[in-house]
Amino acid sequence: MELPKTYEPKDVESRLYQFWMDKGYFQTKRDPKKKPFTIVMPPPNVTGQLHIGHAMDAAMQDVLIRFKRMQGYAALWIPGVDHAGIATQIRVEEELRKQGISRHDLGREKFLEKVWQWKNLYGNRILEQQKKLGASCDWERSRFTMDEGYSNAVREVFVKFYEQGLIYKGSRIINWCPNCVTALSDTEVEYVDKPGNLWHIRYPLADGSGAVVVATTRPETMLGDSGVCVNPNDDRYRALVGKKVILPLVNKEIPIVADEYAQMEFGTGCVKMTPAHDPNDFEVGLRHNLEVIRVLDDHGVVNELGGAYQGMDRYDARKKIVADLEAQGYLVEIEQHNHNVGTCYRCHKDVEPIISAQWFVKMAPLAQDALRVVQEGQTKFVPDRFTKTYSNWMENVRDWCISRQLWWGHQIPAWYCDDCGHMTVSREDAVCCEKCASLRIRRDEDVLDTWFSSALWPFVLQGWPDTESEDYRYFYPTDVLVTGYDIIFFWVARMVFSACAHTGRTPFHTVLLHGLIRDDKGRKMSKSLNNGIDPLEMIDRFGSDALRMNMITSNSPGNDMRFHVERCEAMRNFANKLWNASRYVMMNLSVTENALPQVAALEPADKWILSKLNTLIAEVTENLDKYELGIAVQKVYDFIWDSYCDWYIELTKARLYGENEQEKTTAQKVLLYVLEQILRLMHPFMPFITEEIWQAIPHEGEALIVAQWPKYDESLCFAQEESQMESVMHAIRAVRNRRAELNVPPSKKSTLYIVTKKPALFASGTAFISRLAYADEVLICESEPQGYASMASCVTHDAALYMPMNQLIDFEKELARIAKETEKASKALAAIHGKLGNAGFLAKAPEAVVEAEKEKAAKLEGLLAQLAESEARLKTL
Repeated sequence: MELPKTYEPKDVESRLYQFWMDKGYFQTKRDPKKKPFTIVMPPPNVTGQLHIGHAMDAAMQDVLIRFKRMQGYAALWIPGVDHAGIATQIRVEEELRKQGISRHDLGREKFLEKVWQWKNLYGNRILEQQKKLGASCDWERSRFTMDEGYSNAVREVFVKFYEQGLIYKGSRIINWCPNCVTALSDTEVEYVDKPGNLWHIRYPLADGSGAVVVATTRPETMLGDSGVCVNPNDDRYRALVGKKVILPLVNKEIPIVADEYAQMEFGTGCVKMTPAHDPNDFEVGLRHNLEVIRVLDDHGVVNELGGAYQGMDRYDARKKIVADLEAQGYLVEIEQHNHNVGTCYRCHKDVEPIISAQWFVKMAPLAQDALRVVQEGQTKFVPDRFTKTYSNWMENVRDWCISRQLWWGHQIPAWYCDDCGHMTVSREDAVCCEKCASLRIRRDEDVLDTWFSSALWPFVLQGWPDTESEDYRYFYPTDVLVTGYDIIFFWVARMVFSACAHTGRTPFHTVLLHGLIRDDKGRKMSKSLNNGIDPLEMIDRFGSDALRMNMITSNSPGNDMRFHVERCEAMRNFANKLWNASRYVMMNLSVTENALPQVAALEPADKWILSKLNTLIAEVTENLDKYELGIAVQKVYDFIWDSYCDWYIELTKARLYGENEQEKTTAQKVLLYVLEQILRLMHPFMPFITEEIWQAIPHEGEALIVAQWPKYDESLCFAQEESQMESVMHAIRAVRNRRAELNVPPSKKSTLYIVTKKPALFASGTAFISRLAYADEVLICESEPQGYASMASCVTHDAALYMPMNQLIDFEKELARIAKETEKASKALAAIHGKLGNAGFLAKAPEAVVEAEKEKAAKLEGLLAQLAESEARLKTL
């Protein structure tokens, strides 16, 4: 097979991916002779399209799975998608609204049929898009969080927790989104600092002896006040405890209670109590038996208990209540006040704390094992600093509200009896009341939080609850979870406690966290800024390998990264460099087998590259084992670009084009061997181009994707020769840099004196030095040559190098050239200064034009300074 002149990713990627699929390389079977290595893909939303965050996630996982597959593991990567309750329901409702239909017009059953139709049409789109990235998942094992087997597992977990007393239904203050019309867990609330007001309101004492002043940021909730709280140690109010105040506008008496919750130093020290609309007030209300009065409905509208304000939106009611308080003399002061406002993570509208009957998971008992497995090191976070983040959350975790007022999702398996009021919770659909056998039962309409079902992902994908299944016993627990640090609480923590509770083991040994991908200015990507990056567009422009390399080389575990499109272009250039180097090697190959020659036949340059390759193999393998993906790939990149392409290929040219057949064959064999090894090392990062090249060169085996990962070989460690060649290369670099400073073209040869205390280091490299340092004669000396003070010189750590100046430069010609360039640049600068000194030009020319002229002037001034420096240096010589 011959490689085309240029590498075209579009011609290669889909063909190679289909080749891998057809050969079944992604499919993983249990093998008692192999160790398993398992990754479960964080399931993207069924509504989703591939965004840059998904691409980062998938690229990192694919690097690890390809690496372990080549190492000989039974490497399993299981994909799938999440049903995404709120997101999917909103998407389908939007489609229905375009047709003038609401879900309530259809009814629950018909609406769910529509959602399933939508899922079947679009649900696998994101998985297909991940294939463009090269994701080598076992697609035949793909799962959906609402497929039959998964749904049965979700119900098993719910019922088991309920039977253990770890799931309960109760009325609590929960986070409620009036826009999405559903409860939210604490982790689904995003707090935003917003400007607001603190309204100071006078509550008259019922006995007419005075008044107390309370302050609130939510005056509309005062309609549900059932008390005022003061601190028992506050001397100002001790005599008022037990008395009553008149609730303004409502004209109802409510008690003054004493509780440590009230802070004496905050505000007036008096706090209005609204147990139905504030979690702290709710707790105080329980201690003092205060009435719970909910005055807002599920849509954030004042209900029938709101009197004259019934039917008003919460914010319209706020304006009217403030106006009425002022009109009736109750409003004391309005103070500007910035405060943290809870918003819905999905729609970003303000969340309302309300009292509601919901289902909860009792977290305190479950958190114990989830903390233990991390503290004992059974699960490790990379980077380790997130261990503290996880532990702090787990140590202070509150009960988890898991019910959602949606239709799309796992419906809660609880039935209520209309005759005796008993609640039946069952693994099977109930047909009658388990207590009185009545047939008049109705199912709970709520569904489970999406995170409840996705928390079971690592073990349900392996066959749980069938703990005797062969896949479960072989592949579980999984090895590493790759995900963003932003969902440690949403998902990671919940998977850990769920797995500990149901399997008795941690779900994964390592959690590899990456940061967010930001734009090139460091801003978060968003629709409003229009700064999102479409990974499919990047693949179309630069190829999948270039996009993967951009993300992996820029990645440091746990840290945000900036995405620069230019880096995709740079990585495409790197792919071209590798492609061209491979074509060059193939054009100069006469050998048909990939095998190293005997050590005795190896030249110093061969031993140098083999020794460096050997070290590279050891280091990259260690880096990947430590999940240092960015460090690993940078080392391979540097080796390919610098050591192999820029140096070793150059060092072999004399032999490749020479007459000595044995030397030619040795050079070919080492070139081929090193190329084949670096293709293996680079394959997890750039799978497409490496496979395409590998298929074209002499090789053993069917495909690079299943070739063996390179291993460190002690017999290929040539430390002495490596050091010797490095000294030669330092000398060559130093000479070339010095010649460049003097503007000496490669065609101008000179004598090169190498003054060193280690002549043996350079003796065997004189041929390389002569050709690559443009020397017509290389002389190795122990002392400086005659007239060295007037020679061009440079220094390395073990040599001083001298070149006679009269062999490098025609002084008169060079000084004449400098004078001519100086004159030209001076005239151009004078013309620009003339423009910039012209008031008319400055007044009429656009600002951008003026700035461009200033920039030109700065460049010309820099050029003149360089020319003056060159002239002065020449005159001293």
